[in-house]
Amino acid sequence: MPDDLIAPAAEIFDLPEIRQTLFAAISPDASEAEVRSATVKVLIAAQKEGRAAIEAAFKAEPFGARRTARAYTWLTDGMVRLVFEVASQRLHRLPNPTEGERIAVVAVGGYGRGEMAPFSDVDLLFLTPYKITPWAESLIESMLYMLWDLKLKVGHSSRTVRDCLRLGAEDFTIRTAMLENRFVIGHQPLAEELDERLHKELFAGTAREFVEAKLEERDARHDKQGQRYMVEPNVKEGKGGLRDLQSLYWITKYIHGTDDTSELVRLGVFRPEEYETFQTAERFLWAVRSHLHLAANRAVEQLSFDMQVEVASRMGYSDKGGRRAVEWFMQDYFRNATAVGDLTRIFLTSLEADHTKAAPLLVRFFKRQPKVKQGYQIENGRLAISNDAEFLADKLNMLRLFEEALRTGLLIHPDAMRLVKANLDLIDDDLRSSKEARRIFLDLLLKHGNPDRAIRRMNELGVLSALIPEFAPIVAMMQFNMYHHYTVDEHTIQCIWHLSEIEHENLLEELPVASTILKEGVNRRVLYVALLLHDIGKGRDEDHSVLGAKIARMVAPRLGLNKKECETVEWLVRYHLLMSDMAQKRDIADPRTVRDFAKLVQTRERLDLLCVLTVCDIRGVGPGTWNNWKAALIRALYRQTRRALEDGMEALNRENRGAEAKKLLRESLKDWDGKDLRTETGRHYAPYWQGLHVTAHVVFANLLRDIGNDEIQIDIHPDEDRDATRVCFALQDHPGIFSRLSGALALVGANVVDARSFTTKDGYVTAAFWIQDGDGAPYDEIRIPRLRDMIRKTLAGEVIARDAIKSKDKLKKREKAFRVPTSITFDNDGSEIFTIIEVDTRDRPGLLYDLTRTLANSNVYIASAVIATYGEQVVDTFYVKDMFGLKFHSEGKQKTLEKRLREAITAGVERALD
Repeated sequence: MPDDLIAPAAEIFDLPEIRQTLFAAISPDASEAEVRSATVKVLIAAQKEGRAAIEAAFKAEPFGARRTARAYTWLTDGMVRLVFEVASQRLHRLPNPTEGERIAVVAVGGYGRGEMAPFSDVDLLFLTPYKITPWAESLIESMLYMLWDLKLKVGHSSRTVRDCLRLGAEDFTIRTAMLENRFVIGHQPLAEELDERLHKELFAGTAREFVEAKLEERDARHDKQGQRYMVEPNVKEGKGGLRDLQSLYWITKYIHGTDDTSELVRLGVFRPEEYETFQTAERFLWAVRSHLHLAANRAVEQLSFDMQVEVASRMGYSDKGGRRAVEWFMQDYFRNATAVGDLTRIFLTSLEADHTKAAPLLVRFFKRQPKVKQGYQIENGRLAISNDAEFLADKLNMLRLFEEALRTGLLIHPDAMRLVKANLDLIDDDLRSSKEARRIFLDLLLKHGNPDRAIRRMNELGVLSALIPEFAPIVAMMQFNMYHHYTVDEHTIQCIWHLSEIEHENLLEELPVASTILKEGVNRRVLYVALLLHDIGKGRDEDHSVLGAKIARMVAPRLGLNKKECETVEWLVRYHLLMSDMAQKRDIADPRTVRDFAKLVQTRERLDLLCVLTVCDIRGVGPGTWNNWKAALIRALYRQTRRALEDGMEALNRENRGAEAKKLLRESLKDWDGKDLRTETGRHYAPYWQGLHVTAHVVFANLLRDIGNDEIQIDIHPDEDRDATRVCFALQDHPGIFSRLSGALALVGANVVDARSFTTKDGYVTAAFWIQDGDGAPYDEIRIPRLRDMIRKTLAGEVIARDAIKSKDKLKKREKAFRVPTSITFDNDGSEIFTIIEVDTRDRPGLLYDLTRTLANSNVYIASAVIATYGEQVVDTFYVKDMFGLKFHSEGKQKTLEKRLREAITAGVERALD
């Protein structure tokens, strides 16, 4: 019995004892069905005991992953062996088998390698000498039925040795599976023949084509699964995951004929410390995968948000330093995934060196290779160091390497990367304060046109954290929410890439304002350094913008910026969320919003810099985060603020804007007679004219024209400029109307992203809601009739929103792991007319309806709602008045309202979690 398992082998599966119990349970005259039933009964009990023993031992030693993987293999081997013995000795006994009636049961794939997670597939090859006989067919069938009854997920094939060689030559997946073949039971000489002939007739001389196939497969897998920085990674298939490590095993075995990866140290591929990293990463990833399977009680490879919390707990992580256990765990995950990437790169270079792998395609296309500076050479199309000792003699070379790589456009040779990584101690205070080091670093950001490439490589090798030690805590730091797609350091690099893309004029149509700002000229040093540092304060107890500004005050001078530049960087880091918050959480049609923002920004220079930084920050969050809706808001806030800064605050005057809006409406309704036009322009109060675009004014004019007392007029149209569908309502005003409209929209699964409500002087209400579907997109034309029908039914009372919404107001399983504290604030200064109530809480389908219903029941008039969603978090902002048209100044009234809103939120969350 093996002695390297997580628990004693006999406790997991005592083969002799279970065999004895099993055969004693089968009576001599039992039918085939009875034999199978008795076998399954005994083995299920043994399996249950064995799994419990492994799980208990693994729980006590949560990082003992390799021995756990071997333990599951031992348990599976025991069951396969006994099932074979029952099938061959009791069900299909052959006293004198012929030469053709022999069979070997061979484990292949991960099972063949002896590495099994709790719910891994059991891949079996039933090997026969010649064409399969009826006896072998029956034996295999009986075995499979029993293994399936044991709830094992069996992948199986029945082949001859010749079949294996033929199919392996045609299909690399089959070839890889057979590379890891391991005899389990049956006729051993047959398995030995297969192994010998595979190496002699199939593997020998085909190493290069196998390596190329595996790398192609890896690239396709990475494209499908996403990069290693994605916040819900696939532990098995994702970049830096177990499959990447297994690829190294496969290639090592194929080329060197050994299972032992420590051979790679002897062969000079890895240094001893790199091999130690390899083992650490493998141990960690296997532990994660095994805990993931046990937590889900099935084969799950995606580390989803809810599973991250559970696995972190199982692996012994705890909350500390203002961060949750899950965030510490995921930071370790991403660091290990990065290490796997580094090791893969080193390994592939060694293959290129001995010509087992072709040089990169890009390199092969170079007709003339660029000239490199003294001290460097080109090796396999990559930038290599000519003499290690001479390179290390000058500390500045630790940075010059990246400058030369950007200058020439060459990829850095992995041996050069290893040299840098092994000598990070050279980056000391002397180097950090060196004028030349500052020049090189700022040039990497500003001069060569692809700063993200240099910064990403510097970050992966630890150079960035050595140069700017304050950056180290955010490396591989995960923010545990559904909004951010990347780790903090990768988000920062994505932001820098987006800025360089705008500078290259690749986004002129998509980002006209930001593109124009950069074309007209800004201080690029300030902008790039501010982007690099904008999230450097994340992960602590303190507000990351405030802490980040303090850090920027220390770091910016070290990077060579002058006093004025340092002050601007500090201001940008401190207020990097200001424009985004103002645009998304406030009503920018209210002149006070723009006025307050302009007072904070103060100068056109700051406005320009902040606008570009905000665009890059939002775009850097992840694919699909930036959309026309956000673009329209930020563009409008920028243009209005710029006008206010250049022409004075009176440019924002309400009356001016009202007169302008009425003029535009008259021009758009030239076919209306004078009397109707006067009625329309006279029936609305001032906020209506500044709160909506002329297109909406035209829609409402048509809805209100000749409207009857009990009529509900609805107009639904796509608003392409805002990536949303605009729903306009005109109907008689009555208390709680905003809430009823919100309920009707919630029932059709609409996400409200913005809303405006205005009462007319003659007793009607006009309300405009901008909505998106569950995917954050405008509604398809085909869905609009159903949308209109459901809204009418709800407003007519045929459907009671409060009851009907309960079944829709549910949180998805993966969303339940998030903690989102509720914060409610009252602001009487942000608007001249209204009190602004801001509710920051967990998002869910029925939230807006619950909040608006609570406000309506408290006799609160809602003029408008602005909704900003950040993954699982939402900020709902309401512009409100009391029933007398006054603001909520009384502290007592505010506290009562806050209590009612909190009660509604709590009740809603409990309902959604059921």
